[in-house]
Amino acid sequence: MRKPIIVATSPLTDRIYAGTLLKDGVTWSATKDDVTGMACGAVAEHVMQRGGVVVVTANGKPAFEIIVRDVSAQGDA
Repeated sequence: MRKPIIVATSPLTDRIYAGTLLKDGVTWSATKDDVTGMACGAVAEHVMQRGGVVVVTANGKPAFEIIVRDVSAQGDA
């Protein structure tokens, strides 16, 4: 059985990591990777595909609203 991949933000570095945890369930293994840019890009694409606004719930209640707007074409004349 393969270990599940965990995605979390480090409170020390403010970076997003993906990887596996050791048997204690809280310590990263040596296989963690910094995926900050990739994760943020994937979330932005996910939100854009859903109209630019997504509400994230926690315990069945709205907790966060993510708003994305495409600025890649701004400033081009």
